[in-house]
Amino acid sequence: MSSSIHAQKGILTEGSIGRHLVRLAGPMTWGIFAIISFQLVDMFYISLLGTEPLAAFSFTFPVTYGMFAFVMGFGIAMSSVLSRLIGEQRPDDLKRVTTQGLALALGVCLVLSLGGYALSDQIFIWLGADDMMRPMIHEFMVPWFLGSVFISLPLVGNAAIRSTGDTVLPAVIMTVASIVNVILDPLLIFGLLDFPRLELQGAAIGTVIANALAMIAGLYIIHVKLKLTDIACLWDVKSWADTCKRLLMIAIPVGLTNTLQPIVNAIIISLLSASGASAVAAFGIATRVEAFAFIILMGLSVGMGPIIGQNFGAQKYTRVFETLRLAMNFNILWSIGIAVILAVFAHPIVSAFSQDPDVIRVTVMFFWLVPFSYIFANLFRGWASAFNALGKPQISFVMVVVELVVLMIPAVYLGSYWGGTAGVFAAIAIINVVTGSFFHLWSWKIWRKLSSAT
Repeated sequence: MSSSIHAQKGILTEGSIGRHLVRLAGPMTWGIFAIISFQLVDMFYISLLGTEPLAAFSFTFPVTYGMFAFVMGFGIAMSSVLSRLIGEQRPDDLKRVTTQGLALALGVCLVLSLGGYALSDQIFIWLGADDMMRPMIHEFMVPWFLGSVFISLPLVGNAAIRSTGDTVLPAVIMTVASIVNVILDPLLIFGLLDFPRLELQGAAIGTVIANALAMIAGLYIIHVKLKLTDIACLWDVKSWADTCKRLLMIAIPVGLTNTLQPIVNAIIISLLSASGASAVAAFGIATRVEAFAFIILMGLSVGMGPIIGQNFGAQKYTRVFETLRLAMNFNILWSIGIAVILAVFAHPIVSAFSQDPDVIRVTVMFFWLVPFSYIFANLFRGWASAFNALGKPQISFVMVVVELVVLMIPAVYLGSYWGGTAGVFAAIAIINVVTGSFFHLWSWKIWRKLSSAT
């Protein structure tokens, strides 16, 4: 493997923008689908246990996704730093940052894991889980926290592989892991084929085992196949400061920004818990179906990043504009299509996850109130990804803070006070429309200034 080969494969300042988007976004979509499938598969099998276990599982989502989102910041930092080192043809620094970066991520994951385990009861009390719900939550979260290093580290390892220009191999790794999870879940949850019946605990153990296999495969490829690591670098004390500076300057702000959405979801769940387990379970179903429906947009937002970054750096602003135009148009069309599907087929979609009439009623209400705002919400998120790629993460940070902290949190509290569960869902939709439309127009003005500044 040579840096020059990867530099040639990664040239995005020439050729068809559309082909580049498909080539980069396709494998990313596939990989994200594999990651999200863990939650979706777990939710399906747990829903067969009843409404209370499903509600307990829904309580865990802000915590598990929050940790996932923060660690994803390290993955984004790793991919960014390593890809530039490859382009600069600095193989020694490449090995050092990869090795020390993986060790740094391991340390951060261990701290988060042990801290989460120690504070688990307090976290879920704050989220509104009652005395009956918390033992079921702990069934899932204890093995999840203890094994969360295996769940988190593949995110960083796969990012290192992607930095070499290979987006397919990380997708294959996570696809195999998701298949293992699909096989293990029914065996461990329901005690099939002489396995013990572990219910919620079994779902967590299956997830940990599947991700542990993914971690081993990723580290093997990084160390043996790609030769991106050098264990001796771990003892090079002087170089650690440079590695930490390179990675943490990106990882911390991105990680903190990523965790705002899970925090807001946690607040929403705490408000919905006042309406009972059915409302919490319904929100859990709705958010997971949403995540599944927008996998392709997540892949697109990641895939367009290198195209925007390279062409902006080369001052090829017409190509940046074309990338934005194609991505935004696709965003709009896809959002409209998903909104129509969820509104029309809300009842059969929800019925696949629960037969509880209250859960079905509340989830259908969500799909009738919120999806029309998807166009605005996804335009907003597309611009946030674009500004990160343009090297302007402070703009994305301001946008996200205004949407989630300044507007969304007060809105859902007011919605809950005035309209209960329906008021919370209406507040989500209204803020999506307001922030999405405003920031879309504002972002175009910023882009024009950026493109005309040089």
